[in-house]
Amino acid sequence: MVPDCDPTQITNLDEARQLIGQLLNLVEELKQENETLRGQVHAWREEVNRQKGVPGKPDIRAGKTKKRGDHSSEQERRQKRGRRKSSKVDKIEVQREERLCVERSQLPADAQFKGHEAVVVQEIDLKPNNVRFLKEKYYSTSQRRTWLAELPPGYAGEFGPGLRSLVLTLYYGSEVTEPKIVEFLQHLGILISEGQVSNLLIKAKENWHAEKEAIYQAGLESSSWQHIDDTATPVDGENQHCHVVCNPLSSAYFTRPAKDRLTVISILQNRAEPIYLLNDHTSTWLAQFATPQWAQRVMATWPQGQTLTQAEVDYLIQTDLERLNDQQQARIREAAALTAYYQQKDVPLVATLLSDDAPQFAHLTPHHALCWIHEGRHYKKLTPFVAYHRQLLQAFLQQFWDYYHALQAYRSHPSPQQAHRLSERFDALFSQQTGYDELDKRMAKTQAKKDRLLKVLQQPEIPLHNNPAELAVRRRVRKREISFGPRTADGVAAWDTFMTLAATAKQLGVSFYAYIYDRVAAVYALPSLADLIRQRAPAIHPVPVGKPA
Repeated sequence: MVPDCDPTQITNLDEARQLIGQLLNLVEELKQENETLRGQVHAWREEVNRQKGVPGKPDIRAGKTKKRGDHSSEQERRQKRGRRKSSKVDKIEVQREERLCVERSQLPADAQFKGHEAVVVQEIDLKPNNVRFLKEKYYSTSQRRTWLAELPPGYAGEFGPGLRSLVLTLYYGSEVTEPKIVEFLQHLGILISEGQVSNLLIKAKENWHAEKEAIYQAGLESSSWQHIDDTATPVDGENQHCHVVCNPLSSAYFTRPAKDRLTVISILQNRAEPIYLLNDHTSTWLAQFATPQWAQRVMATWPQGQTLTQAEVDYLIQTDLERLNDQQQARIREAAALTAYYQQKDVPLVATLLSDDAPQFAHLTPHHALCWIHEGRHYKKLTPFVAYHRQLLQAFLQQFWDYYHALQAYRSHPSPQQAHRLSERFDALFSQQTGYDELDKRMAKTQAKKDRLLKVLQQPEIPLHNNPAELAVRRRVRKREISFGPRTADGVAAWDTFMTLAATAKQLGVSFYAYIYDRVAAVYALPSLADLIRQRAPAIHPVPVGKPA
């Protein structure tokens, strides 16, 4: 070791190399420790100045195009491919055609007509279309009853279906704030207040919530695997969490107070609060979660084979298992909730969950696949100070992404022989020793995740990354940055429902505004998004659903 080293006793080149390697790793360790201490000292100084009333240094960020600490791997992940630019004109729907003539007086005598040259110009007509309905009214003296003509379908309140659809589209589809929507409509001559816009956005949305439920159900049915991710969401000033479950055909949003495993189970159950069940299968979960034997014996006396509510389970735990710590109590709730999830028939079971390696996603489904892009970020976060270590890291990253692209190629042409070769190549790649301690430790952690990172070798249909879920939660991030967050239960439900509709419509190639208008105007000419999901569901062989790995 370096502290006990006597340079005069070094007798061969191998000993010198070993010592130099230890010294270089020590330099990295001291450099990292120095950076950490610098940050702490700076924070303490800022706090002392704040306590003294001294104004701190203004937080002015340089106008850089790339954020500091950017650990994106998109450049390495994407392989360059030649792309042909498609014609935009062919995709434009033409509403009217107008013939333009050449001034005849400008033409010479021998000019011959050669047909027409088409030029497509996109235009939009934004103007009020206010209507005064004169509703016939009849009264019967004999029956003491009044008859009044009904408004056309889709008309209710002070605003017509076109305006109501536009408000929903601007807010949820284009992320325009409520004040800006009011300002935009007032520019067009519409008299509307922020309160009225707010009501149009969140009130009386029961039919839309039912559509969201149908989309989630169809999305779960359409694929044996699902992406999942979450992000913070403020609700009335308090931090909550937005969860997204998605696949190539649908994206569903759920805002909940927490992001623990029990919350994820409730989302898989499609319930605001999880339901619980105790039977013979529960003991398997309890054993996997290392629940004390005495607690398992106590639970055997609880009601078996019947659905229990959150309040009922809380009462049983507080009465009989209060001596267990919070983590042990949480595992008991999860075991009972998972038992209920696998026994119910209302919601399709997820066979494979694709996520990052956050602990709340483990032990939920029979198969759990990890995101390679997320794994690659761990290596991008390494910041070696020594040039030799930077070379080692760069060389390893090249090997990492070469292996990733080999897995992508395997998905197109899977075979048992190629799966075996890729498994062996994984071991060789992540078991190597470079001498750069931080890199070697990181590779050992990746090696420990082999089964979940190589789930694609048994299920070639699943993607290698969780980008769809991360892009879906990024939409919520943009929404919260623009509109901060919902303030009421109605607002939370509306955010989740319409973000589900907007994201799914985009995935299916459906105009969000056209779909909203079709429903608001009570036309129902467009098929439901849930039906479209079922029609377009790929022919994926279902993975048997059993006990999670």
